[in-house]
Amino acid sequence: MRRSGLRPTRQRIALADLLFADGDRHVSAESLHEEAQAAGFSVSLATVYNTLHQFTEAGMLRIVQVEGARTHFDTNVSDHHHYFIEDENLVFDIPSGRVEVKNLPEPPEGTEIANVDIVVRLRRKAR
Repeated sequence: MRRSGLRPTRQRIALADLLFADGDRHVSAESLHEEAQAAGFSVSLATVYNTLHQFTEAGMLRIVQVEGARTHFDTNVSDHHHYFIEDENLVFDIPSGRVEVKNLPEPPEGTEIANVDIVVRLRRKAR
C-alpha cells in the first residue's frame, strides 16, 4: 500500500487481505462488503466503495464495467478481457491470447487510446 501512495489503515489492510489473499479475482463492492462481514470485520458499504476506488486510483485494482450501475473490480491490472455471465452476475478472465484487436480507428486529435476493454456477455443455455 505504501508503494502505491496509500496509508495502510486498519480498514484498508483488512480489505486488501480479503482482496489479494487468493490470487486474481473480480469483486463488487457489495460482495466484498459481505465477505468482510462474514469474516467478522465491521465496515460500512460506503467505506468499501471508497477503499476500492482508492485502490483503483493507486493502480492496485482495475475497474470492469459490465452493466449500467454495477461495477466490478479486478485484482489483475494487466491488459486483458473478460467474460460476463449475465444471469449470474459473474465476471471472469478470457484466457490471454484468445482475443486479437485489430484495425482500431485513429483517436481524435490530442487523444490517445489508453486501453481497450472487451466484455463478452454470456448466458446459460436453456436445457
